[in-house]
Amino acid sequence: MSTSPNYNRTRTACYLGFITQAICANFAPLLFLTFNKTYEISLGMIALIPTVFFFTQLIVDILCGLFVDRIGYRKCVVASEVCSALGLIGLAFLPDLFSTPFIGIIIAVIIYAVGSGLIEVLVSPIVEACPFENKEATMSLLHSFYCWGVVGVILISSLFFTFFGIDKWKILACLWALLPIYNIFNFATCPIERLTEDGKGMTYWQLFKVPLFWVAVILMISAGASELSMAQWASAYAESALGLSKTVCDLAGPCMFAVTMGISRVFYGKFGDRINLQNFMIGSGLLCIVCYLMASLFESPAVGLAGCILCGFSVGIMWPGTISIFSKLLPMGGTAMFALLAMAGDLGGSTGPAMVGNISEKLGNNMHLGMLAGGIFPVVLVVCVSLLKIRNNKK
Repeated sequence: MSTSPNYNRTRTACYLGFITQAICANFAPLLFLTFNKTYEISLGMIALIPTVFFFTQLIVDILCGLFVDRIGYRKCVVASEVCSALGLIGLAFLPDLFSTPFIGIIIAVIIYAVGSGLIEVLVSPIVEACPFENKEATMSLLHSFYCWGVVGVILISSLFFTFFGIDKWKILACLWALLPIYNIFNFATCPIERLTEDGKGMTYWQLFKVPLFWVAVILMISAGASELSMAQWASAYAESALGLSKTVCDLAGPCMFAVTMGISRVFYGKFGDRINLQNFMIGSGLLCIVCYLMASLFESPAVGLAGCILCGFSVGIMWPGTISIFSKLLPMGGTAMFALLAMAGDLGGSTGPAMVGNISEKLGNNMHLGMLAGGIFPVVLVVCVSLLKIRNNKK
């Protein structure tokens, strides 16, 4: 007597996968000053840690489209959890094994960045391949777990440091590693389907020759830049431009931004079957433009802070929505498409904040003008989605 596969187990494993990615991306930044004091690492060197993390993810994004279909999704996604766990544990022990602790930190960061990059590329197509009824809503709900992971890392780590002291951070690093260790078993045993027939999707070269694919790339760059230009500068903006305290800035910056972004994704995940995705993305893009204008043109701290927080809600659908749209428009895109879209999102997430920071510096450290420049990304997104909507209506 055969039983049908339990795809809810697959969904749960993918949820935990995104939480693992949030741990990898957000735990080390909480320790930057601790690294500076404990290991006497300069702030300039510490600034290389997120650069190495995202650069490693970009490399993994590119390579995934070349080898994942040959090796298999299950082996690769299990490897993602293994690398994430080893990297987090390595962060606790490797710095003390080298005469230059910074080398140990970078090695650990590279290891868990490989895991994070694999998660970023693999989890979305794994869910896309499952026979869920409303794929767009499911994808949005899936991506909300990254947001809740960010909130959890910030709040739980802060509570741990408050009660046990920042000097016990190595214990917490090992505790965070327990989640990917547990998820190894989930991915090793849950049902995983092929994204395309016989696992044969389009190649990079085939995708490059499809004009519609380049629209997807522009959308993902705009989505990543719209999200991270505000997320990474929200705390500094609130402190320098609005004159708020550091504690309020940290809570109202990355933490509240992640909360509202998660709410947006859960909202579409619950009601997406009743809402047109392209209309929702256009509306979200327009709200995002308003949020950037609120943060850049108003001197009132209340208005500026509201713009930062609401921006999280406005960008929530952009990344998963783009993936859902082009999963339907390019059904044979396969692993290569998901890998390149992840790379484009990471590219936007790195260049957007850099542009905001550089423009702010060149204009006399004026964060208001820097944020105003960041508003160009949601404008591009709204234009692209509107053109897609016009194309669909003509068809």
